[in-house]
Amino acid sequence: MFTVKRAESNPQISPIREHFWEATATFNWCPVKNNKTTYVVYRAVSDNEIFRDQKIQLSVIARAETLNGKDFKNREPFIIPEKDYEKFGCEDPRVTKLGDTYYIFYTALSEYPFTPDSIKVAVALSKDMKTVQEKHLVTPFNAKAMALFPEKINGKMAALLTVNTDLPPSEIAYAEFDDPEEMYSESFWNKWYEKLPENALKIRRNKNEQIELGAPPLKTEKGWLVIYSHISKYTEGRPIFGIEVLLLDLKDPKIILGRTHGPIMVPETYYELTGFVPNVVFPSGALITGNKLEIYYGAADTHCAIASIPLDNLLNSLDPQTKKPVERFSNNPILSLRPGKKFEEGGVLNPAAIDLGGKVHLLYRASTNKNVSTIGYASSKDGVNIDERSEKPIYEARTNFEGKGRTENGGCEDPRISQIGDKLYMTYTAYDGKTPQVAVTSISCDSFLKKEWDKWSEPRAVSIPGVGDKDACLVDEKINNEYYIFHRIDGTVCMDSFSTLDFSEQKINKCIEIIGPRMGTWESLKVGVACPPIKTKLGWLVFYHGISETKTYRIGAALLDLKNPTTIKARLATPILEPEKDYEMKGVVSKVVFPCGAIVRKGIIYLYYGGADKVVCGAKIELETVLKMLKVEK
Repeated sequence: MFTVKRAESNPQISPIREHFWEATATFNWCPVKNNKTTYVVYRAVSDNEIFRDQKIQLSVIARAETLNGKDFKNREPFIIPEKDYEKFGCEDPRVTKLGDTYYIFYTALSEYPFTPDSIKVAVALSKDMKTVQEKHLVTPFNAKAMALFPEKINGKMAALLTVNTDLPPSEIAYAEFDDPEEMYSESFWNKWYEKLPENALKIRRNKNEQIELGAPPLKTEKGWLVIYSHISKYTEGRPIFGIEVLLLDLKDPKIILGRTHGPIMVPETYYELTGFVPNVVFPSGALITGNKLEIYYGAADTHCAIASIPLDNLLNSLDPQTKKPVERFSNNPILSLRPGKKFEEGGVLNPAAIDLGGKVHLLYRASTNKNVSTIGYASSKDGVNIDERSEKPIYEARTNFEGKGRTENGGCEDPRISQIGDKLYMTYTAYDGKTPQVAVTSISCDSFLKKEWDKWSEPRAVSIPGVGDKDACLVDEKINNEYYIFHRIDGTVCMDSFSTLDFSEQKINKCIEIIGPRMGTWESLKVGVACPPIKTKLGWLVFYHGISETKTYRIGAALLDLKNPTTIKARLATPILEPEKDYEMKGVVSKVVFPCGAIVRKGIIYLYYGGADKVVCGAKIELETVLKMLKVEK
């Protein structure tokens, strides 16, 4: 697991209206280092012009340079349309230095309007990244996004390229050359194309997606890192652009050692959502700087931007030999249905947790077979093995807004519990059969330990009437003299604050968005807070559930600022736990891991979750491991 951090100085390069040749867009850039200087090449799109009797916006390959990685100077056209095979534009460069030569591959356009046969790969050779000594047409067939490996493999020059980009399905494929001249040989490529199925990397997961090579490969101790573009729903006409990563074998790059299992980055910021082509993040270059991977990408086909990932976290995530950091309890599920207990015959799930009096106390949702929910109780001395379990609910609906008296579809759902002072505050979803609301009740720690369940305070509905609101929990201490509450409206984690804990008159009145869905990812539909945040030296650690378009529930993590919890310091790009076991895959609702409680003992986080809306489960992870995963490279 790892974080993806966009540079605060983004966008790095944007169009300059006074430069006619880059007045419309500047994007899809690629860096290459030479001592202290980093050169970048990028696609620059002109303003409208009349070109050979046609009105077009012409693309050229521009260059710039930087000494500090953020101030890009000396911007100028570098590779311009000159040959017949590129007369209608030069696009999307990738540059690699091999020996004393820079190889800049780019998309060459020979006709307008464009056709697949007019879109091919060309290459420019330079000795100094200031002048071009040679140009060649490379592929005789439709292709884009070619990049050379930065060293020979098994004694040969090697490259990756995207074939049939405009005749989908495209393929990212591998090629080897005895010498540079073979790269320009039409006969070589015709023979190579006949064996495309053998040369293609096995990347695609389904038929309605598009893939395209992003950055030139980067060598690491664990393999070749390859960043590529993944476009879902491509054949449906609703493309969602994302960035993914492969780890290839060092000696045989056609072997995929590891990969991300979905986009690690999708359009989110204003400069990615709005532009020449909205809603696009497109990787085209990368560098390893210290212990971070920097991804150079195009944003909305308008700007050049950078995002970084801690390299060790990324490699560990991709390496199949690395042990997963989250360990499920060996005795899962720890709570299952009990014959004869009608209050929980429909499922036991989604437990709150509190460590109090030497025990871990679980308050779980118990559901009848008519979906009427109450709260059950269990406890464990070691946090893993259940020592005690209630014979009947310890809390059930007492008011109309909780669904009192309902015989189906209602009740008290998905509790979370926080200790504030000498009281425990339980937040839960009160469901009257129409609209879910956030409700709060409390009990003294003393009464709780004595199991005086009749001492729960009068419940209060604290969310806005008529507005569906769920998944709420209280932060267990004051921040800036306010009590903060997380809740969920419209699939987004929100926050509000109260001046006191007297809920007789106070209501949630605003939704400050904290964590939202990310389209095209494992959390594309909804997100909801899991359990009360855990205070750490780096910030408030928040676990949350995310739901994908396939209705799969997974668990993610984020780090919020200690003094201002509305500020996200870091958020994992991938889930820490997803349904894999039978008790998570099959149940009342399939493919669900849904946490509502967590405690920390001796540096170990015990995370309690519902499996498939039917059983209660647990998992462990070291606190320091989570914080390391949430590390952000600046």
